[in-house]
Amino acid sequence: MSKNKWQLHRAGLLNFWYYDDEFFEFADGKLLLRGSNGSGKSVTMQSILPVLLDGKKSPDRLDPFGSKARKMEDYLLGEKDIVDRDERTGYLFIEYKRQHTDQYMTTGIGMQARRHKTMNTWYFMITDNRRINEDLLLYETERHAGETQQIPLSRVQLENRIGDGGHVVRTQTEYMQLVNKYIFGFEEIDAFEDLIKLLIQLRSPKLSKDFKPTVIYEILEAALPPLTDEDLRHLSDTIEHMNQTKQQIEQLEREQEALNKLIRRYDDYNTYMITAAAHEYMETKQQYTRKANVLEEKKREVES
Repeated sequence: MSKNKWQLHRAGLLNFWYYDDEFFEFADGKLLLRGSNGSGKSVTMQSILPVLLDGKKSPDRLDPFGSKARKMEDYLLGEKDIVDRDERTGYLFIEYKRQHTDQYMTTGIGMQARRHKTMNTWYFMITDNRRINEDLLLYETERHAGETQQIPLSRVQLENRIGDGGHVVRTQTEYMQLVNKYIFGFEEIDAFEDLIKLLIQLRSPKLSKDFKPTVIYEILEAALPPLTDEDLRHLSDTIEHMNQTKQQIEQLEREQEALNKLIRRYDDYNTYMITAAAHEYMETKQQYTRKANVLEEKKREVES
């Protein structure tokens, strides 16, 4: 019998783009989205994969054509000229199921976007078989002006609800490591990153134009693309920090040398002052001894 591997089972979007609370069911790990041009198939798919595999939300990752026109917060807040909204919290998640058993695992991302401010993001994984909208809700229900509203959970509220039954982390790297550990199981995280890069290459629109084996071969060969500016940014930042640290060390060394010179001058001055005081003390002591002797002699003369 084949291994009891994980399969995509459900995907969900809460308060994201034009979705209030939507689920997409997979059949044996597969999902077919149909609709006319502009109906939102690409946006829906790119919001789920590969974003929910490694947690990276850069604009070029959200567009199969590599465009950087829209950021993740744009899908939360909407276009300012159309939607009068300055703050919104939303969730994206994927539910996995074991192929032959009723075991479930859910991974997801929570986001709070505010107009003209940095988006606040947290990542979560549910490992104790609970399922969203069946055992756990990502929102609270409140009534305002006679209407029932769904208020998405904050990060702290989500942490309290998941408790010991999963993980809530703050960084994309931690999330990617969790997904690899619980779902994919690559020994090295680099291998998992290579898989994501290959998926991005394979979803490229140019595949739909030309199915020649040579084209497929070239795309697979380019699955490990050259280092981008984003990849090199950490290295350049490190080098820059090293240069700054070196300059700071050199400045501190110059200041230490100046302080040492000042200390030596003060030592010379203190030595001179102490020597003069000691010399004066010795002379005074000798005078005292002489005068004491004279006094004793006068006393004896008086007694005589």
